[in-house]
Amino acid sequence: MKKAPHVIRAEAALFFITFLWGGTFVLIKSALVHISPMVFVCVRFGLAAVVLLPFVYKTLFAATKTQYKKGLILGISLFIGFATQTIGLRYTTATKSAFLTGMFIIITPILQTVLERRRPTINNLAAILLGFFGILFLSSRGTNLYQVLFELGTGFNFGDFLTLICAASYSWYIVYLDMLGEGLDFKFITFIQIFVTALLAIPFIYFFDLTGLEKIQFEFLPIVGIAIVYTAIFTTIISTLLQTKYQKDVTPTRASIIFSMEPMYATVSAVFLLAEKISIFGIIGCCFIFSGVLISELSVKE
Repeated sequence: MKKAPHVIRAEAALFFITFLWGGTFVLIKSALVHISPMVFVCVRFGLAAVVLLPFVYKTLFAATKTQYKKGLILGISLFIGFATQTIGLRYTTATKSAFLTGMFIIITPILQTVLERRRPTINNLAAILLGFFGILFLSSRGTNLYQVLFELGTGFNFGDFLTLICAASYSWYIVYLDMLGEGLDFKFITFIQIFVTALLAIPFIYFFDLTGLEKIQFEFLPIVGIAIVYTAIFTTIISTLLQTKYQKDVTPTRASIIFSMEPMYATVSAVFLLAEKISIFGIIGCCFIFSGVLISELSVKE
């Protein structure tokens, strides 16, 4: 049984935006030396909203309260994911943050089952398991198998808890996007969630500054400008437009499996562009993730 053309197009779009997300790792890592994370989030999403506004402003007057409500829910979910991950990084390591964020691959099918009464297939479950261990191996900096399997589970702290909220928020985002159904203007929904994310970031910039969680910093250097423009256009406007438009044709579980390739793309880009080294366990992790995606793709009927 072959996949329908619209499903093929949708999955191709999700693979493409996952590739774009993974490629931002190098830029953002370099830019955050000169700009505080929440300021970066605010400017990135603010610029994206300004660029998108001329294409959607007419729909802002025609949209219903229900459409605004759905966009608002997506925007809040998107912001919670960014905010909790940012704060969490102040209390946990980048390695544990990457691993715990990747837990959305486990949480998404659970939410899909509870909220949509749609259970993952056997192939999906196998892909989820491979993706989970792939992210585990890829995120670990252990030098032996024991360290790889157990080091990320030690010393659970407040930052780890916040990062799990980030994973849960992103899982909710994926499932809720699937629940929106047909008949919505995807450009309008995209704009509202981007605008809400930028708007919510403003008070948190000052809240974090007052509480000492994050000091306000913004040095407008070339690397910062490039990172802001690239992420605003490619990984905010284009990615969110494509995800909002096409994810409805792919189940949330399969979408999360495709998205699990992001850390693999990020690792590969870091190796080639930042000359970072990847361990044998990292290579194994990439193979696990790729195998999981391949198994999921072999499951046509869901």
